[in-house]
Amino acid sequence: MAMKPFAPAFGISVLTDDQVRQIHQGVLAVLDEVGVSVQCAEALEIMAAHGCRVDHAGRNVRIPEAVLKKCLATAPSEFTLHGRTADQDVRVTLDNVWTIGGSSALSVCDLDGNRHPATLQDLADLTRLQDALENLHIMHAIAIPQDIPQEGFDRILFSTVMKNTNRNYYSQGMGAQSIKDQVEMAAVILGSTEQVRKTPNFSIVTCLISPLVQPEIRVEEIIECARYGIPVYIEVDSQPGGTTPVTLAGSLVEECANVLCGVCLAQMVRPGHPCIFSIASGVIDMGSGNYSAGAPDTTLLHAATARMAHFYKLPFQGGTGIDATIPDAQAGYERGLQVLTNILATTNFVHLSIGMLDQMMLTSFDSCVVDNEILGAAYHIARGIEVNTETLAVDVIKSVGPGGEYLSHEHTLEHFRAERWFPRITNHDQWNVWQSKGGLDMRQRAVRRAREILDTHRPQYLTAAQAAELDRLARRFQEQAIKARRSERP
Repeated sequence: MAMKPFAPAFGISVLTDDQVRQIHQGVLAVLDEVGVSVQCAEALEIMAAHGCRVDHAGRNVRIPEAVLKKCLATAPSEFTLHGRTADQDVRVTLDNVWTIGGSSALSVCDLDGNRHPATLQDLADLTRLQDALENLHIMHAIAIPQDIPQEGFDRILFSTVMKNTNRNYYSQGMGAQSIKDQVEMAAVILGSTEQVRKTPNFSIVTCLISPLVQPEIRVEEIIECARYGIPVYIEVDSQPGGTTPVTLAGSLVEECANVLCGVCLAQMVRPGHPCIFSIASGVIDMGSGNYSAGAPDTTLLHAATARMAHFYKLPFQGGTGIDATIPDAQAGYERGLQVLTNILATTNFVHLSIGMLDQMMLTSFDSCVVDNEILGAAYHIARGIEVNTETLAVDVIKSVGPGGEYLSHEHTLEHFRAERWFPRITNHDQWNVWQSKGGLDMRQRAVRRAREILDTHRPQYLTAAQAAELDRLARRFQEQAIKARRSERP
């Protein structure tokens, strides 16, 4: 089934035009007067050559407004994130809203309700499960297996995910060599490195550090992505009150300055390179000191950042994990408020939208199914109401008249499937009927649905030879990464 673009019929904006201008002026002041710590010598040379004021010794880059404008002028607002096949392509615009799966949980809650460290088999099964969910558009590695060496783990993730989905893969790297290795592995699937450059079936997220720090390893990834044509999500994960000002307006200034510095670098390396303004920010719970992804303040920050990203004509990725530790009522309300707000704020990529719990430390099979249901309901609300001669149904009302009924009318038969939302696991039965069907709660119904999917959805997207070669390269590249890491140690 081809990916169908979706744009909300109505929306929300948590910032006025005047507030956007004030935040932008703050961003300009920070970029020009404070600067960003860019900890990569090659990047410093590139940015100095393009008009930035660079302190090489202090590794600080200040970006004048004219340089920022020039770079933003080449950053595209529209492009395509490619799947392995064209029917899985994701068309990116400032209006379309897509979803990204869960990411990087260290623990998994299995279908029997037991929590354990994530395994490689968990990653394969959870990817296969998500691959069958109709409201997921871009695949992430939902768990980081703890039963493999952690050096070079990204190569093993690449191979495992790619064997279990044909969607665009939102990958992560571990430096410049990692990007090169993933390009070579993608060439096994697409046929050549040149085809990877033309229609890359993966993208890379590179996470910067607040406040205003861009580590060498992340900057190297931006540079290599630009050189190979791999779309890049340039992300900051601020914590208002900790790594950024406690005021959301102040955090917006820092986020924008940090991300825009990365966007400028990518455009300097390759004008027109696809960049996505990204955050996974969360406020600090001042009672516990923990990162709070599910707090309403966090969702407000993401909706506001969407507005700022669009002011700069950049697609935006927002949304994050939730705080609930199991798929309970708290998980439902946190996820529901988060995804609906982000969709209505036209967050172009609703990130971590499926399967994440316990402040992104845990994933579970049943929560993936529940979150898919919540996304379906949120999309249905954001679709709005279609108003035309056919839907106004004045002629139908005339024909039925006072006291009539519409259930058997032809108009109802023609339109009810398009008008109504049809859930998979939500209960619409009354008590006695619900009891007669087993009296299962939402989580139990999700477990049953997850088992059904895992029993029946066993896609073979790659040939046996491709899968074997992908695994061989992943193991070899991981071994090289392990050796390189060990050689760096004293």
